Amino acid sequence: MKDVLRIVNLCVGVDGRVILKNVNLYIQKGQTFALFGPNGSGKSTLLMTIAGSSKYKIYDGRIMFKGVDITEKATDERVKMGLGIMYQHPPKITGVKLKEILKHCAKLGGTEDKIYEYVKMLNMENLLDRDVNVGFSGGEAKKSELLQLLLMNPEFLMLDEPDSGVDLESIAVIGEVINDLLDGKSGIIITHTGQILKFVDVDYGVVMYKGRIACIGDPREILKTVEKYGYEECARRCLRTL
Repeated sequence: MKDVLRIVNLCVGVDGRVILKNVNLYIQKGQTFALFGPNGSGKSTLLMTIAGSSKYKIYDGRIMFKGVDITEKATDERVKMGLGIMYQHPPKITGVKLKEILKHCAKLGGTEDKIYEYVKMLNMENLLDRDVNVGFSGGEAKKSELLQLLLMNPEFLMLDEPDSGVDLESIAVIGEVINDLLDGKSGIIITHTGQILKFVDVDYGVVMYKGRIACIGDPREILKTVEKYGYEECARRCLRTL
């Protein structure tokens, strides 16, 4: 089976400071990875670099998506190829109604007939005429991002802390939707608490530590080790076994 995403010896920096160091990651079609690590370890940087954010400078390495080198491609080109991202802190867009951006996403994904089905599924009917994410609660902003992804129907999903700032009831709903999104597809989910793992099927866990990948293994076993020993000791234990 071919890798849908292949990251090779990736080194990335921001404002002259190196953040990612020789990162290698291979994800096959249908696989979902959970990404763990302390604040500042490079998790969000990795996702934003894959998405093509101009803020992050690639010093070395390559990003391959569906067999195509996308290292130098613009974000919109990557989106058209099937990459989708859910931000840790979804941007607020004043002057643009949620229903307007949903129609745009639906055109990209060919899902115009699904808009109100998905809106109802996430109980977002009362937010359609409001500016995107303006005055939304944490859970509403996350659902807004998921709605957009559902309609864009990407082949590869990158979800940055979908369980952050969300109540337990909403996490269950979000988890169910994420499972639907990932059905037959691939993705990366960043999580600190691991709450989302109660509701989403994940194949592998990855620990990032100081800009490097320390280990890859069973996500729930990794989470147990982190809870018991902390990230630094977890990284040491993993690296000793490599």
